[in-house]
Amino acid sequence: MLTGKVALVTGASRGIGKEIAMTLAAQGAVVIVNYNGSKEAACEVVSQIEQNGGSAEAIQCNVANFGESEAFVKQVLEKYKKVDILVNNAGVTRDNLIMRMSEQDYDTVLDTNLKGAFHMIKHLSRSFLKQRSGKIINISSVSGVLGNAGQANYSASKAGLIGLTKSVAREFAVRGINVNAVAPGFIDTDMTKELSQDAKKELSSMIPIGKMGTAKDVADLVLFLAGEGSDYITGQVICVDGGMCI
Repeated sequence: MLTGKVALVTGASRGIGKEIAMTLAAQGAVVIVNYNGSKEAACEVVSQIEQNGGSAEAIQCNVANFGESEAFVKQVLEKYKKVDILVNNAGVTRDNLIMRMSEQDYDTVLDTNLKGAFHMIKHLSRSFLKQRSGKIINISSVSGVLGNAGQANYSASKAGLIGLTKSVAREFAVRGINVNAVAPGFIDTDMTKELSQDAKKELSSMIPIGKMGTAKDVADLVLFLAGEGSDYITGQVICVDGGMCI
């Protein structure tokens, strides 16, 4: 149970982030549902959490912006006094072959997926270190482990998250703060629902288990890493991928 804990989930208005927010709230955490542009969707997540007896608040912030994310963290700490669990989930894609990829598309993905996580960890670091406890969970991807054609920017950002995870884990371990990464594979979300049945079949054939995962598969692992059962686990990258990275 996470009763009395405050969790901040970035990019929590839909997909994996939404499922993580709802899962943590169901276990008693007060959840900050961060969003950038999808206010209506974020408020719907809060509404669902509250209908299920949980507590949550939606707060807008573009985590890719240093000053905006600093003000966001200050706002959260002023109201809630602490953050026990930080889930860096915010992410975007701008897929293209590298010969056609623009500098802007490369920078946009790196700024949100990697730099955004850096901003959140940096701005919350003093609070985490002072309370000598905390769980930081970075949502990476199998694309960051294996690479993926047409995703040089996305794969670089997710690989960078792995390096960030391991470095910060070494810095924070002595203060009782655990830092881990979760690397989802092909997950059935709103984006994958748009794929044709043939495309889904082809994707499933690449997965040893033979099917795509669900957002709940990812959220359940995040829940474990956010709880006391993971106190002796830090600096790890755990794939939720049906065996793709074997």
